[in-house]
Amino acid sequence: MLLMPVSRRIYMDYNALHDAWGNPSSTYTAGVKSKMIINDSRENVARMVGGKAEDIIFTSGGTEANNLVIHTALEHFRRSCDTAEQHQNLSNGVLGLPHIISSNVEHDSVKLVLEHLQREGKAVASFVPVSKVTGRVEVQDVLAAVRPNTCLVSIMLANNETGVIMPIQEICQKFRSLNKKRPQRRILLHTDAAQALGKIHVNAPELGVDYLTIVGHKFYAPRIGALFVDSPGTKTPLYPMLFGGGQERNFRPGTENTPMIAGLGKVRSFKDQCNFLMYILNDLSLNLFFLVFEDKLHFNSHFPGAEILPNTCNVSIAGPNLQGWRVLSRCERLLASVGAACHSDKGHRPSHILLNCGVQEEVAANALRLSVGRGTTKEDVDAVVEDLRRVVKQLEQMD
Repeated sequence: MLLMPVSRRIYMDYNALHDAWGNPSSTYTAGVKSKMIINDSRENVARMVGGKAEDIIFTSGGTEANNLVIHTALEHFRRSCDTAEQHQNLSNGVLGLPHIISSNVEHDSVKLVLEHLQREGKAVASFVPVSKVTGRVEVQDVLAAVRPNTCLVSIMLANNETGVIMPIQEICQKFRSLNKKRPQRRILLHTDAAQALGKIHVNAPELGVDYLTIVGHKFYAPRIGALFVDSPGTKTPLYPMLFGGGQERNFRPGTENTPMIAGLGKVRSFKDQCNFLMYILNDLSLNLFFLVFEDKLHFNSHFPGAEILPNTCNVSIAGPNLQGWRVLSRCERLLASVGAACHSDKGHRPSHILLNCGVQEEVAANALRLSVGRGTTKEDVDAVVEDLRRVVKQLEQMD
C-alpha cells in the first residue's frame, strides 16, 4: 500500500501570534494546544494554593494582581451603595469614601496605590503599624481600624525584608464573623503571598482569604503572576481594570502569555523544601554569629514569638563604615541586597520597613537581606561568611 506524504501545515495567522505558540483563542490545532496548556497550568496553580481552576486569574505579575484587588474593592463599594445620596450621607465628604486597611510594611504595589488613591481623593487608607516586639501586625489593631465604610483588608502573608509571617488566618476568622453583622457592606479580604509561596504551606481556603496574590519568579517560575479569587464573579466580586478581548473570562482581557503561564504551571511541589531551607539558613546564622562576628551582629528579623520564613535572614554588622550598600559593593562572591529589590533606586536610605519594625536608624543603615534557596549549599555559606569577614575587616581598617 502506497502511503501518501503528509502535507506540511501552513500557518497564516501571524497577525494573531507566531506559530510556535498558537493563539489560545483560535480554533486551529496550535491554538487549541495552547489553550490546553493554559488550562492544565490553571489546574496546577489552583492545586498549589488549595483552590479550584476557576479561582485562578493569570496576570502580568504581582503588581497587577494587587492593583486588581484594590480596584475591585473600590468598585464593589461603589456598587454596594444604593444611591449616590446614600454614599455621601455615610458622613461628611472624606468618611464617605471607601476605606481600606493595610499595614505599614506592605510592598509598594499596595502601599503606593493606597497613597495615590488618598491624594486623588478616591479612598482613605489606614496603615496599621506592626508591633515593634513581634514585627507583625496584631489582629486587634487591625480590627480597631475598622470603619463603617471599610471595604478591604489587604495585608501581606510574609514580609519580604524581615521574613515575618503575618496572622492572616486569625485576621480572616475575625473579619468573617464581623461580616455576618454587616452583610450589606462586606469587607473583602486579601493577602499578597508573593514571598510565602515555595517557602511555607499556603492554602487560600484555610487562610480564609477572598483574594491571594501569586508571583512566579519568587519560587523558580517565570516572571508572571496570578490571582486566586474565591469563585470570581459569583461568591467574590472581581471587576476588570482592562477591557478588550474575552480572555480570562473577561476579568483580565488580553492575549494570554502561554509560555510564561506554562512555566508557572510546571512548578513542582514545595513539600520537602522548607526543612532544607531551614537547615541552610540556620547554618548561615550560626556561622555568622558564633564563628565570625559575635556581638557585632544584630538580627533584624528575630522577633520574640514571631514565625519567620525559613529562608530569610536580615542582619546588620555594627560599625561606622559598614553600611549595607558599602559592604555589598566590595563583596567578590556574595550577591544580595539591603532590602526589597524594587527599592534599589531610592539611594542609601535605611529601609522604612525595618524602621517601622522598630530597628534603630543606624542599625537599619547597615542591614543586609540574606535569603537562601534550593541551590544554596554548605560550601556557599562558608564562602559568603569568608567574603563578608574579609570586607568587614577591610572597611574597619579604613575607619
